[in-house]
Amino acid sequence: QVQLAESGGGLVQAGGSLRLSCAASGRTFSWYNMGWFRQSPGKEREFVAAISRSGGSTYYADSVKGRFTISRDSAKNTVYLEMNTLKPEDTAVYYCTADRLSGLGDASSQRPGWWDYWGQGTQVTVSS
Repeated sequence: QVQLAESGGGLVQAGGSLRLSCAASGRTFSWYNMGWFRQSPGKEREFVAAISRSGGSTYYADSVKGRFTISRDSAKNTVYLEMNTLKPEDTAVYYCTADRLSGLGDASSQRPGWWDYWGQGTQVTVSS
């Protein structure tokens, strides 16, 4: 199995930027599709972005499209989430996730249950 460790969260003002990192260990990084979800208090965990094993395909929630960019670096076994023009509603715990299934991009892959492995999460707080 793969272990995931997120970093890079913090407090930022609205309109600012943050870059989250997720380091993967334990298995061959290139076997896994990688994704980011987020969860704020009282809300369900929601899909943010995903990237295919090769990095050739990326997917975004409508709420972050044009502001967030997901990428991966196979040499560092790391996936990134570059977040720009942050809004207070982006405040949440952000989770990195991984899975080996085919079908990334299907509606089911935007549900938490599709993904097998999860990190512990990193807090992002956007002040207004």
